[in-house]
Amino acid sequence: MGVSDKPQAMKGHRLINTKYPSIALFDDVASPEEFEMLYAIQAMTNPRLRDEIGDISLICKSEIPFHCERGRSYAVAPFTHINPNGGRFNDGFFGALYVASTDQTAALEVKHHQQQYWKSIDGLEYDRFLFRGLVVTHDPAPIHVIEPDNATILNPGCYAASQQLARDLKKDGYQAVEYPSVRSENGICWALFTPKPVYDVVQSYLLEMIWDGEKIAEVNKVNNMVV
Repeated sequence: MGVSDKPQAMKGHRLINTKYPSIALFDDVASPEEFEMLYAIQAMTNPRLRDEIGDISLICKSEIPFHCERGRSYAVAPFTHINPNGGRFNDGFFGALYVASTDQTAALEVKHHQQQYWKSIDGLEYDRFLFRGLVVTHDPAPIHVIEPDNATILNPGCYAASQQLARDLKKDGYQAVEYPSVRSENGICWALFTPKPVYDVVQSYLLEMIWDGEKIAEVNKVNNMVV
């Protein structure tokens, strides 16, 4: 295990299903004051605001990265729309922003989790899922580093120990954890405990995953975009 306290901006990759649009409210404001005002106005006139923005009480306003150049809503969404089952480094009570070192690592991570999910859906014989490929610039220091030989934390199927570690790290003021991917050889992943270290999120490509009734049989890049 190790710790890095020196800020060092880095780029990573993240995939999100295209069925989840960006949240306009986060992208339309430039300060906490503007957010509070616009949120109050829209809460009175937009009955779908809660579904769109998620549970805003789960994140402190000071953690919203108003300095983020593009794609601010993509950075915030994992903290207001939380999977009740959690993930490797978050439980059903707090979110985390997962980023991979390469687009291939991001694809293999998402492929695994999507495949596990769709296996549980009866009668799904064929479907095509489209994902936005995002490039995320982030600077999460202090960061806790997991070494490759930490089998307990990197258990492929059980997140109990890693979720407890995340709770402890959050209490100790860490902003992120860095760990080896268990789905992609030589891949590195980050789990950010706050969106605050994110400086830019931009879509760079579209990726499709094709479900053949038993597994995700194909993963294809649809197009590339200028970043």
